[in-house]
Amino acid sequence: MPRSYLDHAATSPMPASVREAYSEALAIVGNPASVHAHGQDSGVYLEDARRRVAEALGAEPVEVTFTSGGTESINIALKGMLWHATAGNPDRNVIMLPRTEHHATLDAAMWAEARQGAELFWLPVTAEGVVTPEALEAAITEVGAHRVALVTVLLANNEVGSIADVRGLCAVAKRAGVSVHIDAVAALGQVPLHFDDWGAQLMSVSAHKIGGPVGVGALAIARDAKPEALLHGGSQQRGRSGTQDVAGAVAFAAALDYLGPVEAYAERLAEKRDRLIARVTEAVPEAVLRGSNPAGPGRLPGNAHFTFSGCQGDSLLFLLDTQGISVSVGSACQAGVQETSHVLLAMGLPEHEAIGSLRITISGDTTDEELDAFVQALPAAYEHARNAGLV
Repeated sequence: MPRSYLDHAATSPMPASVREAYSEALAIVGNPASVHAHGQDSGVYLEDARRRVAEALGAEPVEVTFTSGGTESINIALKGMLWHATAGNPDRNVIMLPRTEHHATLDAAMWAEARQGAELFWLPVTAEGVVTPEALEAAITEVGAHRVALVTVLLANNEVGSIADVRGLCAVAKRAGVSVHIDAVAALGQVPLHFDDWGAQLMSVSAHKIGGPVGVGALAIARDAKPEALLHGGSQQRGRSGTQDVAGAVAFAAALDYLGPVEAYAERLAEKRDRLIARVTEAVPEAVLRGSNPAGPGRLPGNAHFTFSGCQGDSLLFLLDTQGISVSVGSACQAGVQETSHVLLAMGLPEHEAIGSLRITISGDTTDEELDAFVQALPAAYEHARNAGLV
């Protein structure tokens, strides 16, 4: 049975050109930290990849630290900035974040609360799942800027695709003298990134969301940010020790090259997404689109997220899977355990509605045949899922 892959937000397949660049880079000999010729040659490949990644992030190459992925980047940002802040002032221990964040952020923050004495301030979100600059300003005023170690927010929500006004959020934080971390993992490749222009202190991204290798990511660290390191043992990069993965960095840069200019790529994605949304609502009128309105710039161009009344999302997922269609109910980072979306609950949906979620995410390589197969299989899957009911 030919399969349709519509879960690119979980991981996106590696294109042939990226595989080729990765394979060639794996043959490079030499540790880039070594001073001999092999090491220096390896370092040339590494620094060229760093430059290309930095350009995509709107950052300077010196600001880019390569990591093992989005989770490590986020952990360096949250824990590192908390430790730096509390070392100078034990009362500066507040981490501000919304409950709609990815579990990499939520779990790191709750660990810091349980083990490191951090205080968590939960920022309110709109019905679309984003924090507004006004809400952040009110929160900082309530807590006191002198107590805030870090504000962390998603640029684009990985489940419902809503895009936050990070420029406005960073402007509010800058006036208060508060540091900001942006989780741009879901946004990379679909939204133009302007790290330096926005004025954030840190920003996390991951390669496998855009067809790069799993186990490769990056953390942009502004020149004035000084996160404490999680890993010690060589000081190869700011905020991170360890031998650098030259081949992974080269493949990351190659994946960005494959996408091409973000604006043009996003436009192609949005056209596919809008046709998909129209066809889903026609095929299943009960389907409710969640997240920001796709008519404006406030939604990821590759994301369509629906709730279906009277059934469970995992029932829909499994029924569609039997028809050769891969979708998801939300994040894939909960060890394979399906749960009601914490994002939808934080947006104010009652559990009986939130439990019927389905996320469809596409790439520029998604074919019309894949989308046709999904739309054709959806009505019968929905009918069977409704018959199964809610557990």
